[in-house]
Amino acid sequence: MKKKIHLFYRILKVLMYSAGLIFLLAIILAFTTLPFHARHWLGTHKGIIASEPSAIILMGGAGMPSEDGLLRSYFTAILAQKYPMSKIIIALPGDSADDLDSPLQFKKELNLRGVENNRIQFENIGRNTRQQAMKIGEILLDKKKPIAIVTSPEHMYRAILSFEKVGFTVVKGFPTYTISIDEKNLFFNDMDLKGTQGLPPIGHNKQIRYQFWNHLIYEVQVAREAAALLYYKLRSWI
Repeated sequence: MKKKIHLFYRILKVLMYSAGLIFLLAIILAFTTLPFHARHWLGTHKGIIASEPSAIILMGGAGMPSEDGLLRSYFTAILAQKYPMSKIIIALPGDSADDLDSPLQFKKELNLRGVENNRIQFENIGRNTRQQAMKIGEILLDKKKPIAIVTSPEHMYRAILSFEKVGFTVVKGFPTYTISIDEKNLFFNDMDLKGTQGLPPIGHNKQIRYQFWNHLIYEVQVAREAAALLYYKLRSWI
């Protein structure tokens, strides 16, 4: 019994040390540009759309309303205006007849941005990227025609590989990168704000105020996506 307890504490100790090292590494990496470049690679490695696609695939992500959903709708509408002959397919599970469910909420958002109803259709059966690619493959029978995928940057690489796996030959992406305001508009003089003095000033340190925290988020996104890519690879889905 004592041996089992001793073994348990040894394993627990190893796990705690490992967790501490991972946490320390994450903190260090957040002060570098590696998380940004890793996420950017996932979003652009397979190429960006440069010619008119036969269809624009809006990957539903977190649904609607959500920050992710609004971003994807916004960029899908931009592509729809640029390529007026492309059909739009909203890939998201849900009830396409329910006004309150996410598929129709996406459609309404696209309508508000000038996309006509007759261009929009749904793929509301697929429950993950693999199944969505398979179901859209049943809708778009000519897989040699180019298609464009609108999704988050970290999800783009896996999405394109999934569509290529089911037979699409020309698949490009339009990742939903956001644009930050001019950094000069974010600077301030700490002394002007009064309050407790003696602490390090941060008014002109954008890295501490924003970049460090954003990079921590990117690390989680990239780590999750790496795990998903490994799983998809092991299942022969990509």
